[in-house]
Amino acid sequence: MQKFIDLKKTAQSHYDNILKKPRIRVGTDISGVAAGSLEISNEFSKYISEKNLDTTLSHVGGFGLSYAEPLIDVEMPDGSRVFYSNVSIQNVKNIVESHIINGKPLYDIAFAYTGNLVNTNNTPEFYELPENKLQKKILTENFGHIDPTDIYEYIVNNGYSALAKALFEMEIDNVHKEILDSKLRGRGGAAFPTGVKLGFLKGSDAKEKYILCNCEEGDPGAWNDKAILESDPHRLLEGLILAAIATNASNGIIFIRHGNDIPIERTKEAVKNAYEHGLLGKNILGSEFSFDAEVVLVGESYVAGEETALMEAIEGKRAMPRYKPPFPAAFGVWGHPSNINNIKTIANLPSIILKGSEWFTSIGTDTSTGTAILCLSGNINKPGLYEIEMGTTIRSVIEDICNGIPDNKELKLLQTGGPLGGVLNSTKLDTSIDFDSMAKAGAILGSGGIIVADEDVDVVDLTRMLIAFCQFESCGKCFPCRLGNSHLLEILNRICGKNSSDSDIDLMRKVGTNMQQGSLCGHGQLGFNPIKSALEYFKEDFDFALDSTPSISNTTINIPTRANRY
Repeated sequence: MQKFIDLKKTAQSHYDNILKKPRIRVGTDISGVAAGSLEISNEFSKYISEKNLDTTLSHVGGFGLSYAEPLIDVEMPDGSRVFYSNVSIQNVKNIVESHIINGKPLYDIAFAYTGNLVNTNNTPEFYELPENKLQKKILTENFGHIDPTDIYEYIVNNGYSALAKALFEMEIDNVHKEILDSKLRGRGGAAFPTGVKLGFLKGSDAKEKYILCNCEEGDPGAWNDKAILESDPHRLLEGLILAAIATNASNGIIFIRHGNDIPIERTKEAVKNAYEHGLLGKNILGSEFSFDAEVVLVGESYVAGEETALMEAIEGKRAMPRYKPPFPAAFGVWGHPSNINNIKTIANLPSIILKGSEWFTSIGTDTSTGTAILCLSGNINKPGLYEIEMGTTIRSVIEDICNGIPDNKELKLLQTGGPLGGVLNSTKLDTSIDFDSMAKAGAILGSGGIIVADEDVDVVDLTRMLIAFCQFESCGKCFPCRLGNSHLLEILNRICGKNSSDSDIDLMRKVGTNMQQGSLCGHGQLGFNPIKSALEYFKEDFDFALDSTPSISNTTINIPTRANRY
């Protein structure tokens, strides 16, 4: 324990030195970079160098406010912080000269502040953003605040405190019991109880056991897994070690889809720093527990998100699901007992161990404890990433957090849970966002992506695009999935092109049933979901498409399946 106490003292000293001078935080998550934040950062660096200023320029993750990017946060030594939204390169010089040098914030481009600034007749009434007030931040509490490449900043903000508690103040059985009692359910889509799943691995006596963390995240409209790695990778790493303690696992692998450069670089840096500070490797923090972890990159494949396909990919094989049994807890990666969980699931463990299962179960609902990270995109005024308490309604998220639909148009549908999820209409706005309520409504929470569409959307064409994605991403191992998705796309092409018959709807249902019953993994089993839910809530749109002339979206989508490309 003394090693951790000494580490915390070093971290605090390091952080105190940062606070003694002005600090500029630049949001460099995926939304920030897409909006030009790296160019903004280079411009800040230029002016800081020209003026020879003693100022800290930090790349941080994002606050999740995609609509406000590029987002710049200026913190002064007195603790005041002013946030500038939609910053342009032309704004940079003025921010440096007025705010950093002269201590005068530019209120005309600022949109919020915290700290010691006092309102006068010349300053607007800034306040905490409503979308932040309505959030319940657990996984995202450090987003935008800490430098994800600085391990000391994570430690100062209670980072690795749960690890120290688990190593020196708890028995292994109690670490697992806390997770079990928290009622945490998997955040990857299946929502299986995490403690139960870890228990399968805990029961193995094998000397070499693996904890695998899944960041394949190929869902269109979801980026929350990557956001954790971009903004707070040490939280994931600490959770990985805690899962290992709970199961007495020896090795960990963080699986990241190739091409996600910023999450990859920051996670690798976190692993490196953890080893350097005795938080990974032999005898962690002077304890008797040892654990090794690494980052593994695998090529793009949506099916690699399925747990057994992921193991195949890690082993250098084509990502295709395995037959079960044997299950991963008995025969996993390279034949060793393994446990596989989503990044959001594992990242919840530090808070659960540090604050206790009773605290965690006080958040959310009885059967869906904790929070959900949602990615909102599409026809919405404030797209972004928001962490809300389980049980919050969809209406509250859309209207109170995201400020509704642009141009006063009506909301027509929500596409939830990724391409294998479902579509809901506006009558389901009061559905509670939790695993069971979403499933009952005919959709899934899944990865947390919610794509919002207004009254102008062509539901049939949108459904066709989802099926086209699923067709392309089928690995081809199971013919009900491989052929079923192709048949569904052919039928939807006919409907959109006014070449269909009245029997096509029934034919799609038969194909969907065969896919559900004959596929090895969720890609085929859930592949009919978009059509099934669309027919439930928008049958009139399909009837209209069958009876009307071709729409402007009647171009045939005929892309080769991934299976046929090998």
